[in-house]
This record gives sequence, structure tokens and C-alpha cells, in this order.
Amino acid sequence: MSKHEEMKKIKDEIVALSSSPLYSYRSENNYFPVIGEGSHDAKIMFIGEAPGLNEAKTGRPFCGRAGKVLDDLLLSIGIPRSDVYITNIVKDRPPENRDPFPDEIKIYAPFLERQIEIIKPKVIATLGRYSMKYIMEKFDLADLLGTIGTLHGKPLEKEVIWGKLTILPLYHPAVAVYNSNMLTALKEDFKKLKEFV
Repeated sequence: MSKHEEMKKIKDEIVALSSSPLYSYRSENNYFPVIGEGSHDAKIMFIGEAPGLNEAKTGRPFCGRAGKVLDDLLLSIGIPRSDVYITNIVKDRPPENRDPFPDEIKIYAPFLERQIEIIKPKVIATLGRYSMKYIMEKFDLADLLGTIGTLHGKPLEKEVIWGKLTILPLYHPAVAVYNSNMLTALKEDFKKLKEFV
């Protein structure tokens, strides 16, 4: 099965995921699940937490104000958005943009893990603390866990079946929407991604 076919299979399964605690909320509001977007051969994979309102309305990840920040950050290091892969742990919008609940993370995480295995990225850039915690635990780096304030921009390396994987915790781009001072830290952290392309 090609990468495209494997991703299509994931999409079809998520669309039909009536066992999800967020499925009825999606249906009632005519929202879309947000599977992911970008190159299936990406060296860099960005993983956020869950879709917001704009994302749920369009089915595209990071297409609102935080997405504009992400696009600008990619532009600042000369990487086209189409060259990376962008997704979230949770594929449906939680009500009122609240943080995802553990049972929501649990039901969607296997889809994310399949996406990682299909893409086989050189770098996983986590966006926000939920994503950072999940990915660090998944790759047996839980003993290094700390606050995002201390870990952001610090690459962590792990040997995986497809080679060396770098995990780079990053602040969620939304922080720069609410606090423009955070943009400087994000730009500095993003510079570390340049060496992987």
C-alpha cells in the first residue's frame, strides 16, 4: 500500500469514528475532523494538540491565527509549508477549544502513531505541552520531562526503527497570538529546524 493509500485509510477510519467522545459534537456542528496536511515524505513533522474552530470548519490544521504564525515561522527559515507535515494528537475539535481529555487523546493517539510510522520523519516538532508530553512518553523520554518553558528549543535524540529521530519541543504558535514577546523565542527555536532540510 502506498503512503497516500495508508493516509487515506486513516482518514476514512477517523471520519467514521463514532466511538469517539467528540464525534457527536463534530456532527452537531457540521465540523470536519482534521487529519493532517503536507508531504508524506516530510523530514519535519509538526504535532499540535487538537483542532480549533477554524480548523474544524475547514478540515485543515493550523489555518487560523496560530496557523498564520506557524506559516510566518516556516517562512523565516525558508521552509515551504508544503514540505512539512502538520497534524494534531486529537483529530476533532474539543468544545470551546478546551484542553483535550485523556480519553480523547487515547482514542486518537493510535492514528497519530500510524501517521508517524508512514512519514518516518527525521524531526518531530511538538507544538505545546500536551503534544510534548505525549511524544516524549511515547519515545521513552518521560524521565526528561519538564515544563515547556525549560524544554522548548532543546533537541532530544532517539534511535527508532527508521534511524535517528530528533524531538524538538516548541511553544504552541498560539502563544505569539496572545503575547507578541514570545515570537522571538519561537523564531530562535525554529532556526534549529533548518539543519534537517
